[in-house]
Amino acid sequence: MEQLFALSVCLFAGLFMSRIIKRLKLPAVTAYLIGGILIGPYCLGRLGIRGLGFVSHENVVEYKLISEVALGFIAFSIGNEFRLSQLKKTGRQATVVAFFEALAATFLVTIVMIALHMILGDKFPLPSALLLGAIATATAPAATLMVVRQYKAKGSLTDILLPIVALDDAIALAVFAIFSGIAGAINLGHLDIASVLLAPLLEIVLSLLLGAALGAALTFCEKFFFSNSKRLSICLTFVLFASGLAMTEIQIGGLTVGFSSLLVCMMLGTVFCNTCKFSEEMMSKTDQWTAPIFILFFVLSGAELEFSVFADIAIVGAGVVYILTRSLGKYIGASVGSRLMKCDDKIVKYLGITLLPQAGVALGMSLAATESMGEQGLLVRNITLFAVLIYELVGPMLTKIALTKAGEISAKPEVVKRVNTGRERHER
Repeated sequence: MEQLFALSVCLFAGLFMSRIIKRLKLPAVTAYLIGGILIGPYCLGRLGIRGLGFVSHENVVEYKLISEVALGFIAFSIGNEFRLSQLKKTGRQATVVAFFEALAATFLVTIVMIALHMILGDKFPLPSALLLGAIATATAPAATLMVVRQYKAKGSLTDILLPIVALDDAIALAVFAIFSGIAGAINLGHLDIASVLLAPLLEIVLSLLLGAALGAALTFCEKFFFSNSKRLSICLTFVLFASGLAMTEIQIGGLTVGFSSLLVCMMLGTVFCNTCKFSEEMMSKTDQWTAPIFILFFVLSGAELEFSVFADIAIVGAGVVYILTRSLGKYIGASVGSRLMKCDDKIVKYLGITLLPQAGVALGMSLAATESMGEQGLLVRNITLFAVLIYELVGPMLTKIALTKAGEISAKPEVVKRVNTGRERHER
């Protein structure tokens, strides 16, 4: 009963805040995050009433399954952006620009963090500097996708944005695995090439192969169902199944290799969209069904934000440096990459701004760093938490501004709104 009551409070908090935020003309994602903060451990949760609010961080983690499912559906939706017809137009551009913006952020943050290590010494260890450089690569697809959907953004910037956000995570996984191997080698005194290079490559390849196989199976199974409700149900079944499989690990030789839920579900959606004739209709219906799950995901994300990091001035200072450096790296990398690929001027100017949100993947990396690096990893975790807090609150708003400036979000003229309102009243 407590869990059901807590989920209903989450939905109400998100929806209620969306009505308030709408007056400020901010994205709904921001409203959901603020709603989560309000019912989280630092606000309503302080009353100590479980179900009415989240009384601790551990209380929020109890609902982690919902976040995993939501990320699976988000990745499945992003797979829709990799239709062959669309990739012929933007595929090469998106791939090149994704590598430029991701690696530019990693390079710049790594250099600045190493400089910080040289200034602070053991207070800011070199392995921590390297891990933060790797985490800088990742971008949060969820917030970006929700802003695009809410405002029905359309245009060349939107077309290239979603594939880049998806590719970001593949690049981030590889970079983090390599950097974490190097960081571990610095602590242990020797470098294991197999684990540094082979493990991330296997994770990416196996995730894509698993997603492709499940996508082909989904298209095959859809042929046996003819009603939209059953076709929708089989789609949901495969996304849940894919998310569950992605949580497993396998042993290959002496290596333990996991799967990326985002890559598996993204590839599932990509293969399905390119092999099933009625996939576009099914993707549209899936988006409608998952709307409440996405609200829960962002509210829980807001409740999970760790405000205790503000108590440590050193963390705040390092976090500010990380945020500014990563933002600059993303902007410069996206601008240079898109200019090199001769993209539209609005892509060159605004793409970097839309790539700032950071959440799930970055937090997962920071947690892995904590488990493998001890106190050095905990430092990385706290700085990442601080950055995610700022990025998640500011990022969606900046994405909306960039898409609006690019002319891909068009508000209805007041005259049209009044005419529509008049018609509605007349029909009543």
